Amino acid sequence: MPLLSADPAAFPADPPADTHDPAVTAAHDWAAFRALDEMTDHWARPGWADGSRAYYWMLTFPDDERLAALAGHCQEELAPLGLDPVPTDGLHITLARVGTPGTVTLSQLGGLALDAEDLLPSAFSIHAMPLAGSRGAVRLSLGPWEPLLWLHHELAEAGSGVGLAPKKPTSVFRPHLSIAYNNRRRPAAPVVEAVSRLRARPAVELSVSAVQLVELRREGRTYRWDVRKNVPLG
Repeated sequence: MPLLSADPAAFPADPPADTHDPAVTAAHDWAAFRALDEMTDHWARPGWADGSRAYYWMLTFPDDERLAALAGHCQEELAPLGLDPVPTDGLHITLARVGTPGTVTLSQLGGLALDAEDLLPSAFSIHAMPLAGSRGAVRLSLGPWEPLLWLHHELAEAGSGVGLAPKKPTSVFRPHLSIAYNNRRRPAAPVVEAVSRLRARPAVELSVSAVQLVELRREGRTYRWDVRKNVPLG
């Protein structure tokens, strides 16, 4: 697997010193978030207007009550900031973009899922928490990163085999789980301060036994999706 590399478009731009230690990746996330002067509008993304659709590899957690409770508590505490909360049945980890319905055929999707099934690593668990953020979102740190990086790498390998290699290589992947999106330009300090008061919440363990190939769509200021393929790990 390629080593992580610096990328000004990623957040954090520089990779953490150790992807095996959750404490290191969480501290790295927090240091990058605390250093922000300004937050940007998450929804002001070129080519991703309301109604846009695209195929993505994601990890979804529709039945994880502990994750929903953690996100819900944090969202309630952050409500005065006017962020756009992620619905509890919409919590996800984005892995890789595959393409758009206009450029990717159903046959290609099927071939991608079959190739991925032969490559994917074994099931694993990660922890979500503590809370941090990025330029456009408040999000949970994840750890350890290593199994997520391996998963991303194998999905990229599967994509390359059917002409659907992701635009962003594993070297610039920064795993995270957003709970609320920022919807305007604003000073970062008030958001950082509010998030800092929620960082002591207990972590939630997430079991990852399958990866979802979804058709993601933007509906106003939220994301929804339909699962096209559910591919088991290992």
